[in-house]
Amino acid sequence: MKRRNSTTQLAPEDRLDFKKILPVFVIVLIDLLGLTIIIPLMPLYATSFGSNAFTIGLLGAMYPMMQFIGAPILGRLSARYGRKPVLLISQLGTLAGFLILGFASSLWMLFLSRIIDGLSGANISTAQAAITDSTNEKNRTQGLGLIGAAFGLGFIVGPIIAFVSLAASGNDYRVPAFVAAVFSLLSILLTYFWFQETLPAEQRGKVSKKAALSFGAMLEALRHPAVGLLLMLMFAQQIAFGGFEQLLALFTLNRMGLNASGNSIIFVFVGVIVVAVQGGFIGPWSRKFGDRWLIYSGLALLAVGLMLVSLTPRIPLPGYSQQKLNQELTTSGSFRTHENPTTRNLAVELPPDNNNGWLGLVWILATMVPVAIGGGVLQPSINSLITKRVGLLEVGGMLGISAAFLSAANAVAPLLFGAIFQKFGATAPFFLGGLLMAALLLISTRYLKPGQEDAASAGLARSASGH
Repeated sequence: MKRRNSTTQLAPEDRLDFKKILPVFVIVLIDLLGLTIIIPLMPLYATSFGSNAFTIGLLGAMYPMMQFIGAPILGRLSARYGRKPVLLISQLGTLAGFLILGFASSLWMLFLSRIIDGLSGANISTAQAAITDSTNEKNRTQGLGLIGAAFGLGFIVGPIIAFVSLAASGNDYRVPAFVAAVFSLLSILLTYFWFQETLPAEQRGKVSKKAALSFGAMLEALRHPAVGLLLMLMFAQQIAFGGFEQLLALFTLNRMGLNASGNSIIFVFVGVIVVAVQGGFIGPWSRKFGDRWLIYSGLALLAVGLMLVSLTPRIPLPGYSQQKLNQELTTSGSFRTHENPTTRNLAVELPPDNNNGWLGLVWILATMVPVAIGGGVLQPSINSLITKRVGLLEVGGMLGISAAFLSAANAVAPLLFGAIFQKFGATAPFFLGGLLMAALLLISTRYLKPGQEDAASAGLARSASGH
């Protein structure tokens, strides 16, 4: 019995120091809460300023574009000056972005808030570095896993906070931005008073002179025989899933007349499914079926789900009033009218008052299930397969390139979907996204063949059976 305890108990230096890690977890969670509070709101907030679908897509692209630029800059600054000052400066930028959003009186202020918040939101890489400083090889996976837990929690709690703040304020779109600012201020206070610097003074300033990730490196990785197709899949699936996330609120506004509160509930529903898949189901599924089959299944579910979303009937909920919703939207923006507001003020057409019912909501909630499961399994299963198809020394670099493709897709997706939405109508981007996933499924089943991971699994199976 004593022998068993001695093997299962970790040495003190190998135990995760939650006192060091918890402030980082809270910082990441607060950043994500700010982002996820805003996601269901932002397209409708921009609509209230008279924005069309393409402009709203451009607004959605600002955050990931700025994050892509800011991440390597903040990473190098944190290596030179320490983690704590960089976290504080970036959090102050996030706070400023939320305040600008809350006080916005014109569309350009929305853009400015997302640019500032995007550059500041790149502090996730600094938070990951702080966790790396505070862990060793035996507990680092557990520590970094808390970042994933913060992501999952943020994508559930954020939309709930948005719903509550909108309900309490009578659907004043400025209030969730101020609530996000309060959370940001709390994170600043936590960082200043609670967070202890994790990078020793003697290690600061030792910045690698190696060039940052380049487009040349990304193109070269696409030619890698083992993982090139996987990187293409990572980019393409995020175009579809990321575009879906960015324009879902605009779509439901057009099809069912859902305001920001209604969209918050849908985002919570999607978030719960994604967290359940990534936190509980994907491990057993991967062990039972393998990453390659999970990729096939994810592409199939996303293809079917997005095409079904595009077929959502245009049936607003009982009690819906076009005039009342239009007044809610225009009151949140900078323009006012001296007459009863009409839909001519809005660039997005609202559904008429007739033909109300529950079918539209039931339909879209049902279609969220395959979309959320498909989107939930694809990213981790693609990354998992990448790590199994390259050498140990290549893993870190390839995962960095995979993350770069993901960031690039997050910047491109809202622009592309917004342009299609404006040119061809609300249903077109989701239907075309589904067709893209169906085409990639056909390509994957033809060209994504068993690799070295299948041979390794077969070898383990033979060893376990005694052959």
